[in-house]
Amino acid sequence: MKGFFYRQGFTLVEMLVSIVLSSIIFISSYQVISNLIQYQVRSRVHNEIKLDKSGIETPSFIDKSAVYGDDVYIGAFAYLSKNVVIGNNVKIYPNVFIGDNVKIGDNTTLFSGAKVYSESEIGKDCTIHSGVIIGSDGFGFVPNEKGEYNKVPQIGNVIIEDHVDIGSGTTIDRATLGSTFIRKGVKLDNQIQIAHNVEVDQNTVIASQTGIAGSTKIGKNCQIGGQVGIVGHIIIGNNVRIQAQSGIARSIKDNEVVQGSPALPYSDYNKSYVYFKNLPSLAKRIDALEKMNTTKEE
Repeated sequence: MKGFFYRQGFTLVEMLVSIVLSSIIFISSYQVISNLIQYQVRSRVHNEIKLDKSGIETPSFIDKSAVYGDDVYIGAFAYLSKNVVIGNNVKIYPNVFIGDNVKIGDNTTLFSGAKVYSESEIGKDCTIHSGVIIGSDGFGFVPNEKGEYNKVPQIGNVIIEDHVDIGSGTTIDRATLGSTFIRKGVKLDNQIQIAHNVEVDQNTVIASQTGIAGSTKIGKNCQIGGQVGIVGHIIIGNNVRIQAQSGIARSIKDNEVVQGSPALPYSDYNKSYVYFKNLPSLAKRIDALEKMNTTKEE
């Protein structure tokens, strides 16, 4: 090793520094790997403990027409309505409400306080966190001749496909007609509002406090930041990225990256922001130029 360093023209000090740095990098890499393994082990143990529940606790209500599979867990004060169909290894934690004709696939977990309204369908391997509401009425009202608002019946449902995660406090409204769709692999953060007849396509992720108005279609593999507002009846393409706190008032083509309210292409927004943040100083310069021009005219 020493001969190698000398042949490469290293001084003794450079050789020592290189060896020390290499050792530090090796130790750091080993520590990272060790921490990662420990994290995975702890996570596995935690999940096994958290999800290692089975049986039916009392008091709970299960309608005689409800059907459930093997190795299910139904917590205390859970309520399963008429014609509910529950797959194998489903975990329903205490105080969950499941309405009439709901279907839930294998290996899905609903944590305490989740509410699933009638006719909704949830696929396999989904996680529904506490406080989620699936299938509540969409926001549909029309004014009459007196200026009062009459409710539009919301007679559709919600369909959630496999491998979907839904964070706490998120609400997904049933369709006016047809279905509101959350496609396979979608990940929703906490406190998201998804309106009636929206479709969120496969493997799209949405951060918290985002609101999506009715009948908007969102493509595959999109990334949507927190506190984004999206108007209704537009189409967001595939692979779109929307930065946090953006306002989307138009359809967006595939692969676009946008930011701002109203949203602009990401690079245009950054260029515009340079001028925007300098507006006070630019205004002062314009005022000074106007004063100089007025003085010259006098």
